[in-house]
Amino acid sequence: MRALVVDHSEAGPIRFADVDEPVPSTGEALVEIRHIGLNFGELNYVHQWPAGAVHGHDAAGVVVRAASDGSGPPEGTRVAVGMAPHAWGERVAVSPASLGIVPEGVDLADAAALGIAGVTALRVLRKRSLLARNVLVTGASGGVGHFAVQLAALAGARVTALVGSPDRAAGLRELGADMVLTDLAETEDRFDLVLDTVGGPLVAQAWRFLAEGGTIHLVGYSSGQETTFPSGALFGFGEPRSIATYGDMAPTSGELTDLLGLMAAGRLSAPVGLRGDWQDVDDAVQALFARKVHGKAVLDVA
Repeated sequence: MRALVVDHSEAGPIRFADVDEPVPSTGEALVEIRHIGLNFGELNYVHQWPAGAVHGHDAAGVVVRAASDGSGPPEGTRVAVGMAPHAWGERVAVSPASLGIVPEGVDLADAAALGIAGVTALRVLRKRSLLARNVLVTGASGGVGHFAVQLAALAGARVTALVGSPDRAAGLRELGADMVLTDLAETEDRFDLVLDTVGGPLVAQAWRFLAEGGTIHLVGYSSGQETTFPSGALFGFGEPRSIATYGDMAPTSGELTDLLGLMAAGRLSAPVGLRGDWQDVDDAVQALFARKVHGKAVLDVA
């Protein structure tokens, strides 16, 4: 079968290759992939995976062979694949723990956009009650950011979306952002929770805007820059403030089910900013690296 594999050469980060058909274990279903969801992180940090390995974690498709131990969805079920290994092939063997059943009325392509971005946003925002809290989402025009703005608003938060430029602000108010900024200096608010996807100097800046008892959750570092705190910046009185890392690799089935339920109810939309054929994956990768994609890139598997 054809698949997108890791390529460490200058032509990378991924390339098409013919690979062996996956052989499911007794506890794995065989899924025919219809759409794949690209993530900036898995493309930008491709050196963390071995050359030639089938790459990718997020996709959507149809179960063509149920797990032989009786676990998971039956043959013919439409499913979202989230944070599972080797997802960018024509078929993938995957544990039911990484599958969410796609309800009627939810497009499979939209389901493919969930995975890493949707689950990350949901898990971070569940760390505390958000009702009437001030929440800041940095890099709000990206995949995680789009989901985080919507989910925080659904939870009753006052949401501030921070983007890199005015042209990346489009649509965020419609998704639930109360305020859209290009510079934190434009606000005097203090935030109870910051979901940061950017890293670098922005983290030190956000720290100055953190309320007592507040937390910055670091879920990405798309800036590629270091964070330096001025002398004394981490000292303070009052209820402690904190910085938390994120790297939760627990099974995603529960969160995928919740997110897909919100989609089916019309309360959550998929931020698909680029849709195309997987034959054009190189163009999609370049668009992601050039920050031309608002939201997620989803490609159809021919």
